[in-house]
Amino acid sequence: MGKKVLKFGGTSVGTTERIQHVANIIKKEQSSGNKIIAVVSAMAGKTNELFKLSNEISEEFNKRELDVLLSSGEQVTCALLSGALSKLDVKAKSWMNWQIPILTDGKHTNARIINMHVERINKYLDENGVVIMPGFQGVSQNGDITTIGRGGSDATAVAAAKIFNADSCEIYTDVDGVFSSDPNKIPVAKKIDKISYDEMLELSSLGAKVMQSSAVQTAMMYDIPLEVRSTFTDRKGTKIFSQESIDYTKSVTGVAYSKDDAKITVIGVEDRPGVAANIFEPLSNAQINVDMVIQNISSDQKTTDITFTVKRNEVTKTKKILKDNNKIEYKEIIDRDKVAKISIVGAGMVTTPGVTYKMFRALSDEGINILAISTSEIKISVIIEEENTLKAVKKLHTIFDLD
Repeated sequence: MGKKVLKFGGTSVGTTERIQHVANIIKKEQSSGNKIIAVVSAMAGKTNELFKLSNEISEEFNKRELDVLLSSGEQVTCALLSGALSKLDVKAKSWMNWQIPILTDGKHTNARIINMHVERINKYLDENGVVIMPGFQGVSQNGDITTIGRGGSDATAVAAAKIFNADSCEIYTDVDGVFSSDPNKIPVAKKIDKISYDEMLELSSLGAKVMQSSAVQTAMMYDIPLEVRSTFTDRKGTKIFSQESIDYTKSVTGVAYSKDDAKITVIGVEDRPGVAANIFEPLSNAQINVDMVIQNISSDQKTTDITFTVKRNEVTKTKKILKDNNKIEYKEIIDRDKVAKISIVGAGMVTTPGVTYKMFRALSDEGINILAISTSEIKISVIIEEENTLKAVKKLHTIFDLD
């Protein structure tokens, strides 16, 4: 029938019993006439366990050796899944990152996949074999093992779908698909049957943990059809494709939240051209991702305050860079980490007036103060006090008819 890439996350392969269940899924797909490339994560908790071991040696563990260590988790899964398929009389073979090879740009702990060699893999697929490859990792031009960052197995699967010209890429996880909000916190959240690449990209980058954002971006770039579905049920999942294929009846598709952000305010900087660039240039050079930015209107035409958000784990590094920056003068730097980012996402916003007002009024009615605002064509994000996170998400989920 076609060529499919099936990706199985850590919970899907968390035990040997689950691995055997995954083997049955693969056998069923192959029996339907499909050529199968299976991309697997490490068993649930294994990567964290390995990372903890490295921290016990040193909190500044060598990045090259950290990649060697962390990549071992997927190797275990690959071998176990191959063995489970063999038990079902399915021809299968595990391929390590260096055997394919999966070539990356060589950046340790945060590499990007450049290419995969296709000849040996295609030959094995033509021989009716199931290819099992590790997610999350690759090998540099120098032969060093590199990892792609957390959630990197999604990126591996999408890259494989592109490089091997697969007809589809299915992401198997422990939920039925993409939901209108976190179903563990919002029980009335509903599964979304269809969602655009743009919406999924926004939700992924804003805290929804169903898919890695860079994987969605690659799929969008090359128009690779995706489906997020459960390993443990036969229910249909969420299909992800171009916006033109979806008929929108609601302005908002989902509500996401993240507690990973912190707010930093630089008080009393000079109000003149170039100051903002001088603040953010060294942060960019240090690869610190700045999200929301607000510059207050200067009352005296001389000084102003600039507020922005970064990830919580980068606050200390950010403050040090600011304090060491001799290109700027300021009175004080204030950081605040007990905040949350709440976002509404929906391609239907483009043609629906009043969405911003509706969101802000809903939060006001709940007594929730907005600390910062960021918008795009299909997204509105606000920073609020962390303690109000759940109240805000529930209210927005209801007010935009997502319950």
